[in-house]
Amino acid sequence: MRVLITGGAGFIGSHLADRLLDRGDEVLVIDNFATGRRENLSPHPGLELVEGTIADEILVHSTVERFKPEVVVHAAAAYKDPNDWPEDVRTNALGTAHVVRAAKNVGVKRLVYFQTALCYGLYPKAQPITLDHPLYPESSYAISKTAGEQYIQHSGIDYISFRLANAYGPRNVSGPLPTFYDRLSSGKRCFVMDTRRDFIFIDDLVKLVLMALDGQGESGVYHASSGSDYSIKELFDLTVSALGVTLAEPVEERPRGEDDAFTILIDPSKTIAIYGWTPQVSLSEGVPRTVEWYGQRVIGQTYTHLKQVEE
Repeated sequence: MRVLITGGAGFIGSHLADRLLDRGDEVLVIDNFATGRRENLSPHPGLELVEGTIADEILVHSTVERFKPEVVVHAAAAYKDPNDWPEDVRTNALGTAHVVRAAKNVGVKRLVYFQTALCYGLYPKAQPITLDHPLYPESSYAISKTAGEQYIQHSGIDYISFRLANAYGPRNVSGPLPTFYDRLSSGKRCFVMDTRRDFIFIDDLVKLVLMALDGQGESGVYHASSGSDYSIKELFDLTVSALGVTLAEPVEERPRGEDDAFTILIDPSKTIAIYGWTPQVSLSEGVPRTVEWYGQRVIGQTYTHLKQVEE
């Protein structure tokens, strides 16, 4: 297939590009490298890279018209600055509108989107969260990502929107795990938030997305998650164990910020039923694999959609 991946130099997008190229697909990546990294994409005869933003309507339409993808993976998202509302809107809402209209113009068979589980708000009415839970995004990131999902639904294109648990693994530079690694490996003090999250390892997510790209599953919204939540303290302890470090004192646990949810636990039962898919990599296996990858590279800057907590 010819596959367009927006944000293809990012964490999820680059792993998908690797798998698609390995099996012989043609891949075109659009990325502005705001958070994506060039080293995530190795040169390959089946890979084309276009540097630019999906907020550029002319770039998106001309690229899609030239490449004529059969399927689109829309992984591009702005999340590096929670206070930059205009950039969130430009990329996550307007950019999505450009991508979906361009895809529809060339008759794309399917578009796969990644939505944040924060679309359900900071105080979900049920745990685990089911797909019929009301949407109540409360941050710029969640609002703009939800607007993007709704533009896709409004377009009439065949789509799969995966509302994600916390994806992690090699190449991930957002969220608590890379931050823990960076601070622990350099002898800096850490703290953990009093929150819980549902984690999914990148290999498991990629397997699911490939099935969707190959036409499995009816058009609609699905959860990509393990169906279990873990405390951030548990994630921290696994990171400490994987690094083999000894702490001088117990890690400080702080109450969550006003823009942070206590737990994000989403119900994957529809996904399991439709795709016959269940995550295979446990957190206790995935964290050491990720830490090993970090140890072979310089992580550099890490990101979070949350407002920064003073250290």
